[in-house]
Amino acid sequence: MNTENIQLYFAPMEGVAGYLYRNTYNEIFSGIDKYFAPFISTSPNGIRRLKEFKDILPENNKGINLVPQLLSNNAKDFISATEELAGLGYEEVNINIGCPSGTVISKGKGAGFLGDLDGLDGFFDEIFNKTYDKYNMKISVKTRVGLYDEDMWQDILEIYNRYPISELIIHPRTREDLYKKPVRYNTFEYAMENTGLKLCYNGDVFTKAAYKSICERFDGINAIMLGRGILKNPCLPQMIKEDKEIEADKIFEFHDKIYERYKDYMSGEVPVLFKMKEIWLYMQECFENSEKMIKKIKKSKNLREYDRIIQEMKEEYIEKI
Repeated sequence: MNTENIQLYFAPMEGVAGYLYRNTYNEIFSGIDKYFAPFISTSPNGIRRLKEFKDILPENNKGINLVPQLLSNNAKDFISATEELAGLGYEEVNINIGCPSGTVISKGKGAGFLGDLDGLDGFFDEIFNKTYDKYNMKISVKTRVGLYDEDMWQDILEIYNRYPISELIIHPRTREDLYKKPVRYNTFEYAMENTGLKLCYNGDVFTKAAYKSICERFDGINAIMLGRGILKNPCLPQMIKEDKEIEADKIFEFHDKIYERYKDYMSGEVPVLFKMKEIWLYMQECFENSEKMIKKIKKSKNLREYDRIIQEMKEEYIEKI
């Protein structure tokens, strides 16, 4: 098993990993080869939400190898958005065919598109004929393996195999599985045996041991995408690539920078406090016996109270890890 050439990707995580988070993370931690932006939902009028547009602006992502992700089931809308992305200098776009959100699948988008394989095939046929050559844009795909079950995975993969997809990122769960049901490793094994596309594995890689297990099980994969694993432990990529341990000083350096940026960017204490509580909801797992501190953070009512708790945590953990 040779893991030297396996790349690590930062998953698109809506609501959490916007450009402020990405920039701060990239400044503090090493190990990520490619970042994927949270999805932009296409429309007949192109990319029109200011928040989404700001998130992918090159000036907001300096020094980051970023791939925008589009959520779409309409080829014309997708092509229009791709034209805008090409104008910003992007050379790759990712298609989201994996989002399990109820509001998304109800529109036949994300994982919901897997319920219409004829429509999916027609969509790919049009976008590759009209986008691939015109804009010289690589098109990668992030997918689940089915809507309700994995019975259609063979047919889904057959569709993907018809097109020059630059990379197929597979989360081996169905939409119904959401994130809690067991990963369907057999579906990724099937893809390994039945496609010539570059493959990236995504799903439940929370530790270095889990990473090694995936590498051993799927020898020859191109990349592994990390999502919640990074939110839980920001040190994970450098632990994988550089054989390091959790570094509490780096975690708090990251915390302090993202905290200051949220205070500068957001209006008022309430949204900042909400954001920081959200970060600690994941990051608490970096620290042993931190339950009491995390409980205090959850109960904090203002930033002064929050600051006091963080100082206690620094005094408790920076010297210990």
